[in-house]
Amino acid sequence: MSIITEKTARPAVGAIGADLGTDAVPAAPAQVPRAPSLLRRAGRGLVSVFTRTVAVLTLIAVWEAAPRLGLVDRTFLPPFSEVAVAWWQLLRDGQLGEHTWASLGRSFTGFGLAVAFAVPLGLLIGWYRPLAEFLEPLLEVFRNTAALALLPVFVLLLGIGETSKVSIVLYACTWPILLNTISAVRTVDPTLLRLARSMDLPAPRIFQKVILPASVPTVFTGIRLAGAGAILVLVAAEMVGAKAGLGYLVNASQFNFAIPEMYAGIITISAIGVAFNQLLVAIERRFTSWRTPTGN
Repeated sequence: MSIITEKTARPAVGAIGADLGTDAVPAAPAQVPRAPSLLRRAGRGLVSVFTRTVAVLTLIAVWEAAPRLGLVDRTFLPPFSEVAVAWWQLLRDGQLGEHTWASLGRSFTGFGLAVAFAVPLGLLIGWYRPLAEFLEPLLEVFRNTAALALLPVFVLLLGIGETSKVSIVLYACTWPILLNTISAVRTVDPTLLRLARSMDLPAPRIFQKVILPASVPTVFTGIRLAGAGAILVLVAAEMVGAKAGLGYLVNASQFNFAIPEMYAGIITISAIGVAFNQLLVAIERRFTSWRTPTGN
């Protein structure tokens, strides 16, 4: 679990004082970045992009060369160029789009429901100790029960249609978000709480101005973990009784021994996972812009 450190949460003190209209903590004067600083940042960004690009291109080159040089059996691991051709053919005939949209619809629905349900519940459990003590045994049981282990139960109860697949994603995404949200509320910097209480603020105001802003980084950690799990759990669920989806595409390609198409589906799943994670990172930066960057 992520813990909000004093160094991380300290910038929020000034934000709290500003929101409350007090002079308890003066805000630091804004500084305009100098041109050399901007150039250094741009240079570091270009170096980072170049490094990542070289790493990906190296992997592709090794993938392409290994089967052609006989290092691996190209029947089971075809060259990357053959996989790329298969991916393009799937895209042109519409199969890739059909399966991708089916998976995205299921995963985003389950993920969105999990966020809407787990974040408020986690804030409530973390804020009210009696409720946390009452629910703790149930939380311990379900957090240690793997979602895929319950897949047969979901199929038996809800059938092999869309409901069971969305439900298994909802279940898998709920626990990372819920547990990180509870931890975020419980680990708020005590200095912030003492500052707010010294102003004689009521509990709802403390929750709004202190607990919520300080909890955002850890809550987003849980949301990012859930976003990664949403795709993986759904792919496994689609391999059981589905007629569309990327999991179905990978499974059907394996049974038909269409190995390039199978790898094309796997690459698509990986690309969606990376893109979704980057989207969540951008949203997190937007909601935590008050934090002071750390590191070089």
